[in-house]
Amino acid sequence: MTRRRVAQAFRPAAARAALKGCATVVLAFATACAPKTKYVVPITEIAPAFREHANWKPAAPRDANPRGDWWTIFGDPTLDALEARVDVSNQTLKAVDAQFAQARALVRGAQASLRPQVTAVPSLASIRQSGNRALSSFHDPYGDYVLPADVSYEADVWGRLHGIVETSRTAAQATAADLETARLSVHAELALDYVTLRGLDREQDLLNSAVRAYEQALDLTNNRFRGGLSSQADVAQAETQLETTRAIAADVGVGRAVLEHAIAVLVGEPASTFTLPPAPLTGAPPDVPVGVPSDLLERRSDIAGAERRVAAATSQVGVTAAAFYPLVTLSGALGFESSSFGSWLAGASNFWAAAPVALINVFDAGKRRAANEQAQAVLDQASASYRASLLTAFREVEDQLSALRILDEEAKIQDRAVAASERSLTLATNRYRGGVTSYLEVITAQSAALANERTAVSILIRRMNATVLLLKGLGGDWNVATLPAVASR
Repeated sequence: MTRRRVAQAFRPAAARAALKGCATVVLAFATACAPKTKYVVPITEIAPAFREHANWKPAAPRDANPRGDWWTIFGDPTLDALEARVDVSNQTLKAVDAQFAQARALVRGAQASLRPQVTAVPSLASIRQSGNRALSSFHDPYGDYVLPADVSYEADVWGRLHGIVETSRTAAQATAADLETARLSVHAELALDYVTLRGLDREQDLLNSAVRAYEQALDLTNNRFRGGLSSQADVAQAETQLETTRAIAADVGVGRAVLEHAIAVLVGEPASTFTLPPAPLTGAPPDVPVGVPSDLLERRSDIAGAERRVAAATSQVGVTAAAFYPLVTLSGALGFESSSFGSWLAGASNFWAAAPVALINVFDAGKRRAANEQAQAVLDQASASYRASLLTAFREVEDQLSALRILDEEAKIQDRAVAASERSLTLATNRYRGGVTSYLEVITAQSAALANERTAVSILIRRMNATVLLLKGLGGDWNVATLPAVASR
């Protein structure tokens, strides 16, 4: 090779091209060697069917999932109107929604670290150095006008930055699932309070009817007393029964007021301005389509949130593993600097600098290893929480299926008890009118009839509550497909 060719080969442009090519090869090799953390959903045993589902009556028409707003299955327009206000006015949901907004902002912040960062700090300075300064060559004042632009970019060779983005992204998805869990809980709480309040309205009607019947019985007893057919003790017993029932009816009003106030808070309205006219609970609970246990993986937002936290913890393990490798940063500066404003932007005043830097942590006394072990422990914790959320979901559905089956049987038995107690009361009243027995038998029959009717109302309330809790346990009408992607930009 001639000297001319040798000189051409080592010209600055050729040297830069060769350096760029070497850097590309090194970066490609380093990227191939980057630590990889593969995400795997924790394995959990899932039963093929709910144990209570074998005796469960399927809904008609058959449908695997509730469609639309799940509370409409109760067919109550007032409940539908109240539930519609929850998403708009409930303050708990607003707070959780703000948390989701924070999580999305964190994702955007993490994504920004993947791009170059540019800063500019222009300055206009008049300087006079000390004449006694070491190595000072002059004492006269001078100007220093600087218009710089500093550029820095971290080459994500080992996937650290992408791991941070993935961690924040999956954490944001978990927060979105938390929002849906909170929404389901608030809607279910409203439905529970509402059906319980309507159950109390029905009990109030029952007690009011009993009070009217007892007033008539007291009038009858007074008339018999004035006619010499009954004793003063019979009158006192009738008065006692009447006033005791009135007290019970008043006490039901206390419970109703508390539930009404709770509903007001859920719909975002002051309790002092919110009222619900009485409307007794009627009818039986609606049938609920159940499906199979594996459906809960798609239907329960709390399970989806737990799974996303496992994914976030997995990404964080990769981030801490990348800390064992050098941190490669490409930085540079360019701009203008001059001692006078007139020549500030002249060609001779420009400057530039470029410097790739590799930060190598030679010794940290085990700090990075401790961080990696901590991240691994967080992953183990998230995996255990995910499996626990699955087991809890299965248990909640089985609980309500069992409750509904048993309460349905209990309701049938209680209906027979109510009918028997009413017959007993009718016989006792007729016997008393005929002078065959004392008023004590009538009071005993009245107490038994009222107690059985109140028990029947209580069972109906419990059945309605179990239906609401079953719908909640099944995830309402939510599906994991609606989970926001929070995709990288």
